[in-house]
Amino acid sequence: MRLPAIYTPTLIGSVLFILPALVGAYSTLTDATLKSFPDPSPDFDIKKGKLLAPILIPRVPGTPNSLKVLQHFTDFWTHELPEWKIEYDNSTATTPFSDGKQVPFRNFMATRDPPWSQPGEVGRLVLVAHYDSKILPQGFIGATDSAAPCAMLMHAARAIDKALTKKWKHMEEQMKAGVKEDAKAEEEKAGPKGDIWNRGVMVLLLDGEEAFDRWTDDDSLYGARNLASTWEETYHIAGSRRRTALSSIDLFLLLDLLGSRDPHVPSFFKTTHWAYKAMSDLEHRLRELGVFKTGKRKADRSENFLYQPDKKPAEFGWGGGVQDDHIPFLKKGVDILHIIPLPFPRVWHELDDNGENLHMDTVHDWAMLTTAFAAEWFELEGFFDPKAAKAKRSVKTEL
Repeated sequence: MRLPAIYTPTLIGSVLFILPALVGAYSTLTDATLKSFPDPSPDFDIKKGKLLAPILIPRVPGTPNSLKVLQHFTDFWTHELPEWKIEYDNSTATTPFSDGKQVPFRNFMATRDPPWSQPGEVGRLVLVAHYDSKILPQGFIGATDSAAPCAMLMHAARAIDKALTKKWKHMEEQMKAGVKEDAKAEEEKAGPKGDIWNRGVMVLLLDGEEAFDRWTDDDSLYGARNLASTWEETYHIAGSRRRTALSSIDLFLLLDLLGSRDPHVPSFFKTTHWAYKAMSDLEHRLRELGVFKTGKRKADRSENFLYQPDKKPAEFGWGGGVQDDHIPFLKKGVDILHIIPLPFPRVWHELDDNGENLHMDTVHDWAMLTTAFAAEWFELEGFFDPKAAKAKRSVKTEL
């Protein structure tokens, strides 16, 4: 990724149009639920943690290590989250270092939609990180960039999975009782993106974010560029609420460069500042409840990860923010919430960006915050099992 990108007011204006409908797709969790989430720390051990450790290797596109990490994702969802649908988006391209040969890029997608939803009806929260690493310097791992964010999304998916199952079972019972028909008028007021009956989730792990030589439009974002174009041209059947696969994205939540101590993440886009503020509010609550290992901070949130909840509309520009995997989707009108610190971590693009230099309390807190945001998005209050979560956390702590 790099700074900055500039786009026209026309593009941003098109995104502004859909904001009111999205705001309705969110409700808060109780303090008890926030305190009940499972502790991700054991799975983030840099040597033997089942989520993070397998990703802490060089992961240059087209190499055996890249395939190892892709297999790690596949095995995790196959064995631990079997209700999710796994897909791959494969493409090839030449790079400045490939001597004219085609390099393969493989995006990984794991999706879970309500069992009754049809492809053209469902809208998704898309949780995104890139899993590739830079080719240079040789041996570069990219723990913050973005091994740790990938593991955070794996944890979040697992943490909400059973609650989603319970909620959707409850909704199916409501459908049988005719509740959905009673709510039809309210859904129509909210618009297609406000349809609580058709909200799905996707974890999208992108390949080829990094430039091989120097960042250009052609040497960067290989996987993201291909997927955004593919989804724009993938049409749903006639009469669907959402015309293309691209329009099925309600929010593109991108994590990058996370895992260093004391990050400061700005709010980049006026159109999704409501989501940034919701996440900032969650961070504040998690700190006050003692869930965050990085502890409480100043009441004005100036020292928080998400320190701009009160950013005014006039303070936003028209830029695309940091160049990253969201750019091809932003250009096509997708709403983006970009969680990336500015300034970048000290270890950015250095060999020091490895597991030993991760700040594990910060990694823990980002995983908890991402989980909480997803849980609030799907309005999962009342569908978690606090006793089971506490028991699991207790057993892992003893190990």
